[in-house]
Amino acid sequence: MNYWYALILAIVEGLTEFLPVSSTGHMIIVANLLGIGQLPFTETYITSIQLGAILSVVALYWRRFLQSFDFYVKLAVAFLPFGVLGFLLKDVIEELLKSVTVVAVSLVVGGVVLLFVDRWFSGPRKEVTTPSLAQALRIGLFQCLALVPGVSRSAATIVGGLAQGFDRRSAADFSFLLAVPTMVVITAYQLYKTYKIDAPGAEDLKLLLFGNVVAFIVGLLAVKSFVNFVSRYGFRAFGFYRIIVGGVILAMIALGIPMQLI
Repeated sequence: MNYWYALILAIVEGLTEFLPVSSTGHMIIVANLLGIGQLPFTETYITSIQLGAILSVVALYWRRFLQSFDFYVKLAVAFLPFGVLGFLLKDVIEELLKSVTVVAVSLVVGGVVLLFVDRWFSGPRKEVTTPSLAQALRIGLFQCLALVPGVSRSAATIVGGLAQGFDRRSAADFSFLLAVPTMVVITAYQLYKTYKIDAPGAEDLKLLLFGNVVAFIVGLLAVKSFVNFVSRYGFRAFGFYRIIVGGVILAMIALGIPMQLI
């Protein structure tokens, strides 16, 4: 992987991590279009640079992380289902990450769901700063859906928040906050696995640092823009986007059109 490819993937990550469109799914698709999807380092890079984007949440929501110990208990409870199920199914998930078809199908199915989310949760909504333990656990169960590449962690957790009666902004805010422990653990595991098999060289570490910095900067710009947009317009536009992207990829696969464009 060179710095040009690293830059493209990092920009894609920063833009899509907080949108309900699946950042991992987009990076898998883009990596395959670039012809680097099957390189061993690509999987490590795709997973690890998500940490840079997530750190932008810490920068923007730092006051929320200075709340009471109860706040961290809620985050831990929300993360627990994803962490346990992810550990138990890690081999299956790693195989699914190699499949562009799985990503495309998930994009389409998730897109259909987003077309109707605003209608399903059109009743009275409430602003919530910190969920109850029961609400946190239920949102954590929704996050488990994101173990399937292409589902979108943010989409799953935002829908989970809406299902608890949160308004759009509150659901998005907690989704972002929950992303921090989730992505820290995923990144730590991916780096541990990489070091255990074949420690990355100095150039690989430079690429990872570069990608995280880019993803962090782009993520800062994306978070606020998304919250403002979804608060005003809802999720329907993202549903159409997912269906179009997933449909195009499935059509390419069906027609035998090579994914590699570059």
